[in-house]
Amino acid sequence: MSEDEHVIFDITDEIATITLNRPKAMNALSREMGQELSDALRQCTDQAGDGVKAIILTGAGGAFCAGGDVKAMGGRDKSAAPNRNRMQSSHDRMMQLMNIELPVIALVDGPAAGAGANIALAADFVLATPRAMFMQAFGRIGLVPDWSGFFVLPRLVGLQAAKELVFTARKVKAEEAKEMGMVYKIVGQETAMAEARALAGRFRTASPVALGIAKNILNQSFNHDHKTLLEMEAMGQAIAQNSEYHKAAVQRFRDKEPSTYDWEAMDRAEANMKTAAE
Repeated sequence: MSEDEHVIFDITDEIATITLNRPKAMNALSREMGQELSDALRQCTDQAGDGVKAIILTGAGGAFCAGGDVKAMGGRDKSAAPNRNRMQSSHDRMMQLMNIELPVIALVDGPAAGAGANIALAADFVLATPRAMFMQAFGRIGLVPDWSGFFVLPRLVGLQAAKELVFTARKVKAEEAKEMGMVYKIVGQETAMAEARALAGRFRTASPVALGIAKNILNQSFNHDHKTLLEMEAMGQAIAQNSEYHKAAVQRFRDKEPSTYDWEAMDRAEANMKTAAE
């Protein structure tokens, strides 16, 4: 990996991998990283459902992301307006990340602190190694959560637990993070990327139209009343029913052929491969 690139971007086998790449700074955020992250997400959007079926977001060098670069904070203009403008640039990136109509898997190995924790939690699935650590570190330097922390955290862990994590700014290890609902699965240290790619690869046979619509509506489900969600559901279903994927799936059902997207069948195939390897 080149140290000149603050984000490493790769597409292989329809899986995009975005790697935050400032390992000497524990992948702390920089202007360049923010811009390169936006560029990578834009490329994923352009190829969504065609060249890209899922995204893995991770960090280089044994850390996910340490959050804001604290060393750089001392030199900033202390007036509120420039700081507000700077933060608003992160809003666009988080909206990109959260609303991209592709499954996003965050692979967290090592610390995910401050904004880094919230970037990870904005993913659809969070995989964590045993040495992963999550921390709403803002209180340690007299700040409040940013990079969508006020949105994602209480939705995952509940309001009271979110307050506890923000007020205490304490470290949360992988097992506790899973118990709290922040982590989907704990993966092996040595097999972490392989397991992330295996999960991402499962979505290659799913309907990109259906997944994209479902993600879009689910992301808004806490913000609308029942009637509005029913209208969104009706519109989404009308679009999905008109997709070529749905038409082909119905024909396979009529012909008594197995579905091309069967999660339990993928579980069995994966278990058989592990057994054979042993």
